[in-house]
Amino acid sequence: MISKLIELLSKRDKEFLFFMVFFSIFISLIETIGVGVIMPFISVASDFSLIESNRYFNLIYNYFGFNSAINFVIVFGVGLVFFYVIRALFNYLYIYYLAKFTKGRYHIFAYRLFKNYMGHNYKDFIEKNSANIIKTIVNEANNLTFLMEQLLLMISEIFVITFIYTFLLYINWKMTLLLTIYLGINILFLKTTISPKIAKYGKLREEAQSSFYNILSSSIGNFKIFKLRGEEESIANKFAISSHNFAKANIINLSLAHLSRLFLEAIGFTLVVIIVIYLVYTNRDDISSHLSILMAFVLGLYRLMPSANRIVSSYHQILFVYKSLDIVHKELIYTPEELGDDSIEFKDKIRLKNISFSYIDGKDILKDINLDIKKGERVGIVGESGSGKSTLIDILIGLYLPNKGDIYIDDTKLDKNNLKSWRKKIGYIPQDIYLLDATIAQNVALSEEYDEQRVIKALKQANIYDFLVEHHDGLNTLTGENGVKLSGGQKQRVAIARALYHNPEVLVLDEATSALDSDTESKIMQEIYALGKDITMIIIAHRVSTLDGCDRVIKLNRGVIDE
Repeated sequence: MISKLIELLSKRDKEFLFFMVFFSIFISLIETIGVGVIMPFISVASDFSLIESNRYFNLIYNYFGFNSAINFVIVFGVGLVFFYVIRALFNYLYIYYLAKFTKGRYHIFAYRLFKNYMGHNYKDFIEKNSANIIKTIVNEANNLTFLMEQLLLMISEIFVITFIYTFLLYINWKMTLLLTIYLGINILFLKTTISPKIAKYGKLREEAQSSFYNILSSSIGNFKIFKLRGEEESIANKFAISSHNFAKANIINLSLAHLSRLFLEAIGFTLVVIIVIYLVYTNRDDISSHLSILMAFVLGLYRLMPSANRIVSSYHQILFVYKSLDIVHKELIYTPEELGDDSIEFKDKIRLKNISFSYIDGKDILKDINLDIKKGERVGIVGESGSGKSTLIDILIGLYLPNKGDIYIDDTKLDKNNLKSWRKKIGYIPQDIYLLDATIAQNVALSEEYDEQRVIKALKQANIYDFLVEHHDGLNTLTGENGVKLSGGQKQRVAIARALYHNPEVLVLDEATSALDSDTESKIMQEIYALGKDITMIIIAHRVSTLDGCDRVIKLNRGVIDE
């Protein structure tokens, strides 16, 4: 666990972590002094003669020139008050830095996860479940910071126990060892009975939450379908099972955590009784002469038992959320796509030379493709489902690099050094269009900040600007979530404007109009073909009539070009 955490932390984080460990040692020393200093104060306050008989009291008394025992005790007491105020301030400072370190890491982990996902190559990203991505960023990253918080608290309390335990050994090592054996047996009992159950329900928590997010995502995305099929009750029942399991895991965890606390509190009171019995048994008399020892052990246990409880509680909380560390670690060790900044020019043609591609070794989707596309040319691609059309497009626009063969832009080979430059030249219109719950302008620019004139130009090119001004609120027209307030044709025109906003040199339509009726599709395709010869167009379509404006049509058949 520690090695995984260290691997996830930056150099600065590691330095802060070590600072927190040393700070916890300092706090532990203060806590131990706080326990040990009470006993001499009570002793001297109840017996002034100790000022003379105890060499330490006598040394302090004479060094500071006290003239009465009462003044000595009063100053001693006032000094203790100041000590406990300072102790409280240092404890608060520790809690503040603990919160700053652990909660501040949520921002770091969430940002790194998000950036890492955005840095995935396309092939790896599409294998991810979007609900699990959201769960990892929102929940698992937060759980990981909670795990770190509990780990640091546990380390701090371990030091507290170590120092106080050393102090009690100094007072009476026989009694301390007896209490240690008793306490150790009970903690071992907790570890073998309660800890495995918490670990088990921690795993259930992660599984239930994953299902929870998946059902939420699919239900919202397919709301219309579920409504038409009347499956609201069925999906609600599935959600109820996941929600119930998630709640059950948290209920069990919280209940067992309190059980551990109550169990340790009962042990604490039992230990006080054992101490009294031990003193009575060994001295065969009342314990009035051993009140100072009894007081030391009672105060020690008073501080020791909460620390033991926090250690057990933190350990159980770590077990409950440990799966989060595995998940975040697995996601962050992924090496993002690293692309160079070399520029690439497109003045003549795109050439695909002996291109083959497969998602699984030995099962080629594309086989030995050779294709030239001249600048300004309109090229249509047809073929049955599964023939490799979309895969060919993804290779052309640089989302995939071929397993075999090369792509040349003019005479320059396309590779990871210039891929970023090539992608920026592409305007892409997919079949499934996702619109933000924002304004038309923000959807076109895919940003809250945009160039208004460029947005207007793109909307005019897509032949929707006048309609928006006349019937809606122009650039400020709200689309609703995923464009619910727009018709299919209007969404398509917004997608076209989005593709044209950055003045692409290559415009790709991946079955972009297949969901529209024939008349609407025909109008949109006429508008696209009218964009001018400066834009190279690559168009995938099911209906051959859609490609009437193309200079040529290429047919794919089982991954090869059908001549």
